[in-house]
Amino acid sequence: MAKVTNVKTRIERYKKMRPFIEAQELLLIAVCTIPYALAVNQILVPSNIVSGGLSGLCEIIYFASDTLVPIWLSSFVFNAILLTIAIMTIGWRFCVRTIYGVAWLTFWFWVIPIPAEPLIHDAFMAAILGGLLCGSALGIVFLNNGSTGGTDIVAMIVNKYAHIPLGRILLYCDLIIISSAYFLPNIHSIERVLFGLCFTFVSTSAVDWIMGRARQSVQFFIFSRKYAEIADAIMTRVPRGCTILDGEGWYSKQPMKIITVLARQNESNKIFKLVKEIDPEAFVSQSQTIGVFGKGFDMIER
Repeated sequence: MAKVTNVKTRIERYKKMRPFIEAQELLLIAVCTIPYALAVNQILVPSNIVSGGLSGLCEIIYFASDTLVPIWLSSFVFNAILLTIAIMTIGWRFCVRTIYGVAWLTFWFWVIPIPAEPLIHDAFMAAILGGLLCGSALGIVFLNNGSTGGTDIVAMIVNKYAHIPLGRILLYCDLIIISSAYFLPNIHSIERVLFGLCFTFVSTSAVDWIMGRARQSVQFFIFSRKYAEIADAIMTRVPRGCTILDGEGWYSKQPMKIITVLARQNESNKIFKLVKEIDPEAFVSQSQTIGVFGKGFDMIER
């Protein structure tokens, strides 16, 4: 009965905290669109490097129109068209936070000026720094269930009808957009195209690294005679669910209860402290897991 009460208490606490969690996510989405817009307006455009995605297409229009069509305007128009199509095909659920992210990104594209001279004169370093900024910003946005629109919307729409993997669609879009920059008069250089591809590789790697680090999970095996007390503490103070297994020490021939716990990487220190506090003599094994899917972790999408 006590365990049921603890679970109900944690559910009620989560419901109370949910508005604050959502507010924090929305704030991070808004803030992280700043480095993305900075990378495009202050680093890539002055260096004549076209990035992938919709921002890259907006750069092409900006260069082709001889700077007459600003990036924020083309970004707003294209995203408005894509979001209208997405609402009719995918539904509002996907689009709500995408509209929010697109609005902030468009605002920062409008506010942040494009300098006449490159801030970084080495184009290769500009591609690296731009990729790190964009990739890091997008990784945090994705972790907070947000999106900046663009080719993400195209990928979702195509995937719904053609069942082509999302990553492959995004890759095709990036390759087409970056390669088409070769035909612009003020670029017309295979080196600039390669810098754009380098930017895409760095930004994609940054997104994967940030999301991988944040979602990395660990598995614990905890051997202790105070297993019930440790399990209750983990469930109420971490909180993470526990499973109790029956075991037997082959040397001592004594029965032993084993606690198994799956948790996020950033929760491991808290679990170690709880175990040490309750039973300093406990035996603990921790290992990395390739992926954990289900309630409390990642959604099953396979």
